[in-house]
Amino acid sequence: MNSREIRQSFLDFFAQKGHTIVRSAPVIPADDPTLLFTNAGMNQFKDVFLDKGTRPYNRAADTQKCIRASGKHNDLEDVGRDTYHHTFFEMLGNWSFGDYYKKEAITWAWELMTGVWKLPADRLYATVYQDDDESFQIWKDHTSISPEHILRFGDKDNFWEMGETGPCGPCSEIHIDLTDDASGKSLVNVGDYRVIELWNLVFIQYNRQSDGRLEPLPNKHVDTGMGFERVAAVMQGKSSNYDTDVFKPLFDRITEITGVRYGASMDEPHDIAMRVIADHARTLTFALSDGAMPSNEGRGYVLRRILRRALRYSKNLGYNEPILHQLVGTLADSMGDVFPELKKQRDTVSKIIRSEEESFIVTLDRGIEIFNDVVSKVRSAKGTVIKGVDAFKLYDTYGFPFDLTRLMASDEGLQVDGEGFEHCMQEQKTRARADRKEKHQIEEDGSQWLWFSDQHATSFVGYEQLELPVRIIACKHAKEKLLILLDKTPFYAESGGQVGDRGWIETASYRLQVTDTVKDGDAIVHVVTAAFDKILDTAVNPADLTIDEGQLSAEASVDHHIRQDTERNHTATHLLHGALRRILGQHVQQKGSYVNPERLRFDFSHFSKMSDAEIARVEASVNEEIRRAEEVQKHADIPYDDAIAKGALAFFGDKYADLVRVVEVPGISVELCGGTHVDNIGRIGLFKIVSESSVASGVRRIEALTGKSAEKLLWQEYAELQQIRQLLKAKGDEPVASRIVELMDARKELEKELHEIRIGSLLQSLSVDLQSAPEVSGCKLLAKVVEGADGDALRSAGLALREAVPCAAGLLCSVQDGKVSLAVFASDKAVKELGIDAGKLIREVAQHVQGGGGGKPEFATAGGKNPDGVNKALEAFTTAVKAQLG
Repeated sequence: MNSREIRQSFLDFFAQKGHTIVRSAPVIPADDPTLLFTNAGMNQFKDVFLDKGTRPYNRAADTQKCIRASGKHNDLEDVGRDTYHHTFFEMLGNWSFGDYYKKEAITWAWELMTGVWKLPADRLYATVYQDDDESFQIWKDHTSISPEHILRFGDKDNFWEMGETGPCGPCSEIHIDLTDDASGKSLVNVGDYRVIELWNLVFIQYNRQSDGRLEPLPNKHVDTGMGFERVAAVMQGKSSNYDTDVFKPLFDRITEITGVRYGASMDEPHDIAMRVIADHARTLTFALSDGAMPSNEGRGYVLRRILRRALRYSKNLGYNEPILHQLVGTLADSMGDVFPELKKQRDTVSKIIRSEEESFIVTLDRGIEIFNDVVSKVRSAKGTVIKGVDAFKLYDTYGFPFDLTRLMASDEGLQVDGEGFEHCMQEQKTRARADRKEKHQIEEDGSQWLWFSDQHATSFVGYEQLELPVRIIACKHAKEKLLILLDKTPFYAESGGQVGDRGWIETASYRLQVTDTVKDGDAIVHVVTAAFDKILDTAVNPADLTIDEGQLSAEASVDHHIRQDTERNHTATHLLHGALRRILGQHVQQKGSYVNPERLRFDFSHFSKMSDAEIARVEASVNEEIRRAEEVQKHADIPYDDAIAKGALAFFGDKYADLVRVVEVPGISVELCGGTHVDNIGRIGLFKIVSESSVASGVRRIEALTGKSAEKLLWQEYAELQQIRQLLKAKGDEPVASRIVELMDARKELEKELHEIRIGSLLQSLSVDLQSAPEVSGCKLLAKVVEGADGDALRSAGLALREAVPCAAGLLCSVQDGKVSLAVFASDKAVKELGIDAGKLIREVAQHVQGGGGGKPEFATAGGKNPDGVNKALEAFTTAVKAQLG
């Protein structure tokens, strides 16, 4: 059978056994932030195993897309170096949810493998958990397997667990002996490619608790997983998964691109490289097709590591250009009928991968140079270990993941200090955390305030109320500020990218101006920077105030105008997020945001600069939604699972409580959000994008205005446009852009003519100087400071002077705004007959102006920032020329 027939025969077999054939879940588990990637077929049924969800069927089968490149289930290091490990693979599986159990699972597996697929029974081994007598007896009594081929193993091999906690249970595995003489019994479960596991039948009956206890599940389930690529290899008589028709289209395409043929050797570097590239291309293509994006954290960083690892291996093929994006189409063509998302996302995925490749290739060669220098130093010291600080420099400066450095070190017979690398990483994280905290640390006399202890939890009521009576229960002084804690507050404390509220706290004696509101644990701190004594009718310094703590009554009121402007911007970020995902693709994810009363900033994952047309479409889409004036629905205390089921966006790495707040604009946006929002999106009024830029590799930023700020900007731009029309004397609807282009073109022509006139005048003067210049060994030498000339003028003059006399060499200098420009020229005769080298001369003289430069023997340029060194440069030039002339 070919691979398509093998996959289909598996599904057909279980369909006949009453199983519902379900679609593969995405490799990005959007409904389970605890997982980086879907790593087993059972992931999508985890809620059923935990008795938290149900399905309309109790038997299921599918082929599941899986990625194992991180955490407990991580096959990355083995890829390419053996015949059967992959970071991406398909898992054929069948499940029973409280229906059939061990007997059916075992006998059907045996029926499929020996009856349908005709695998030789005398080559198959069944393993069972050490004390699972039930499974042992089923194998012995209900299949034709030899009892000597039923083997018992312990926790490591035959007790299956999805992770540190969660559903688990004993398992029974089916292995096949591929040795030449069928002598592989002793090789079962030892990791030898000659005897490999094909199918794992897991009998889920426990839930592993965080303290290690095994708690019986309400119902017993069956979860099986078979490596599709391994079965294909066995069925097709191949000794390696990579020799099957699953991988052949990829190897053919890699050969077409690089000219290198796949030889199937386990040791040849180019064969290892081709296996790694093919495997990693599959992982990237499937992950990105399901909505992942390369980044510097979480699953995105795992994907970036995989991509960079593949690029490093491509150098073993002598190929130094982006290669992985060229394999996306091959995968879409060969597997798109089974996984249609590959065809749907083909162009987008190709662009994302190419952008990542081009970005890394820029630094790859330089990083390899640095790595080679490090290796040379280690060997000169007769060492065997690369220091952690050097590995961290490659990571931090050149984007080399640690495992890539370790891989390269292994190729050189060296090791890498992993502990030292981790120490450097932790130091950097500590510095970053300190920088983030600094914003909210108020210092006095060099010491840091701890503010209030966590025992003072503040009740926030500002979703519903902006004014209410409160009690002041604590306060502190800090420099010119007064920090106040209330029993409850309408003030929103800065979090989730939304700035803190401003407003007033008023007692019988004082009116206190709150200019910021921040969190301190569970406390909400009101920062007062101005105060007014109501009795004396005077302004006072907040730092001088004495406020009774405890139960002092006061009135708290939020500046509702500022709050409303902030809410407009916050709700607009939700609309913007939805528009970006509709127009750019579902790979777009929020990477950060900042909203204040004046503007909004939104960071998102995307692989390239947005075009003007894309920006216009996004802006128009948001404004169209605003005109629909939909009500904003805010749901508090919603169970997290219910929010996800409702379609709320949740991203890996974000921490969510069991109860969450959901902000929904029907048909437009559903997000988990604790911020404040307008009641109706029509109140946003107007949305205007003012900039789109890059923040980091794969992360873009949009800044925008709403409401009054957007209106003010448009009126300003309109007024400026009208002024321009008046200056141009444009009539009616006559377009002004073309008129401005005409004026700019005319100006460029005039500047060009003026430049040519200046160059001509300069050349005329310098030619006279050159004719009368002194000679050394028959060569005219000119060293001169040229007033009022820039670097371009010196270049043009120097090139022209090379032809002015038969044998000449010269140095031209100029100084403009403290910047020094140098140009050295030498005529052909001076170069060929006298051996003068302008490139060497420029290096001699440039050091006096603290600049660098270079060029060819006949012409060279340099620059610097030390005008005081010009005279020394002129002297050095003459000396250097005489030295070259001997």
